[in-house]
Amino acid sequence: MKLKNNRTAFTGLLALLFALSSLTVGVSQASAADAVVRTEAKGSVDQVLGGLKKMVADHGMMVMGELHQGKVLEMTGLKVKSESIFVGNPNMGKKLFEIEPGAGTVLPVRVNIYKNAEGKTVVAYIPPSQQLAGFNNPMLDKAAAMLDETLAGMIGMIGK
Repeated sequence: MKLKNNRTAFTGLLALLFALSSLTVGVSQASAADAVVRTEAKGSVDQVLGGLKKMVADHGMMVMGELHQGKVLEMTGLKVKSESIFVGNPNMGKKLFEIEPGAGTVLPVRVNIYKNAEGKTVVAYIPPSQQLAGFNNPMLDKAAAMLDETLAGMIGMIGK
């Protein structure tokens, strides 16, 4: 009888923990979705990607990596046009990493270019200031605000 009560209590505890973790994940996902900046762009995903890469270089930054989600997802049977690039500036990165070595969880900044359900090309990213705010470091916040400005300016030009 005691074993049955322990199993019941344990099962109930697991159910409670699962429910609480689901709520926490839901809140985190909702706030992350609210933080995403989306801008419609003229042209195909490939054209916008090419233009953005050029603009990144023109602004003293560089593409530090690429992720071809569309090609990977094609292996699962899903056809989606989606490309991500990781944008940064090594000199700025050096300063930020000196302030906070954990900045690597956020930097370089990921920018996603994709075709949405309506067939429009969209450029999306989460502003660095929102991503770096969790470090609670005023120096990091100031640098992140500058990065926000640079990204917003570049992506704003793409949206025109």
